Amino acid sequence: MTDSNIVLSVREATRVFGGFTAVDSATLDVHEGEILGIAGPNGAGKSTLFNLISGVPFGPSSGEVHFDGRRIDRLKPDRIARLGLRRTFQSEQLFTTLTVEENVSVAAAYLAPGSRGALRRAETNRALETVGITRYRGAVAGEVPLLVKKKLMIASALVASPRLLMLDEPAGGLDTDDQDELIALLRQLRDDGLTLLIIEHVLSLLKQLAGRMIVMAAGEVLATGDPDAVLRDPAVVEAYLGQTAA
Repeated sequence: MTDSNIVLSVREATRVFGGFTAVDSATLDVHEGEILGIAGPNGAGKSTLFNLISGVPFGPSSGEVHFDGRRIDRLKPDRIARLGLRRTFQSEQLFTTLTVEENVSVAAAYLAPGSRGALRRAETNRALETVGITRYRGAVAGEVPLLVKKKLMIASALVASPRLLMLDEPAGGLDTDDQDELIALLRQLRDDGLTLLIIEHVLSLLKQLAGRMIVMAAGEVLATGDPDAVLRDPAVVEAYLGQTAA
C-alpha cells in the first residue's frame, strides 16, 4: 500500500517511567479500512502503546505519532479525539448513573462541541443505532448487560464520525454468543469504512477479525503479519503462546 493508505503511523515510540521502559521503540502503520490486531502477554506494553497514540493519559517520552499525515504526539488528548482518533478502555468507562442515551449525548458534547439541540440528538441517535442498542436508550448505564456496556463505549466513541477506533480488549468478560455479536458489529464498522486497531487476549477473535496482527512482548513489537503466520512464529510461541500454539 502507498503512504496515502496509511491512517496511523507510529515511529520509534518509547515510554519510560523512571528506569523502566514500558514501550521500547514501537513502530507500526495502520492502513485505511483494515482491522489490525495487537496481542501479547500481560505487561507487554499494549495498553501503554494505546496511551501513547491517544495521549490518554500520557504521550510518548520520545518518538513520533502521525494521524492522517499530521503529527499528533504533541497535541492534547481532546484535540486528538476531535481529529477523528478515538479509543475505548479495558474497563467500562461509563457514567453509571446516567442513561445509555445520556452517556452518548455527553460524548457528543465533548467530541462535537459545536453540536446543539437537534444536531446533538441526531449524532446520539446515529451512534445508538449503529451499535444496535436503541432499545436500551432509557436504561441506566450501570444496570445494562455487559455486552450493552461494551457497545455503549463504542457508541460514545462513534459520535462525529471518527476515522480510526482503537479498542482495548473489547471482548473481555463476554461469553461466546456475545463475542460473536461483537465480531459482527466490528466487521460491519469496518465494512462501513472505519479503521480499527484492537488489543485482545481472545486470540480466536483476533484471528477472525484481523487482516494483520502485531504481537508485543516486554514493550517491543515482536512480530507483525498475517495472524496465522505470526502465531506460528517461534519467537511469539516462546514469548507468549507456549504450548497453546500446538
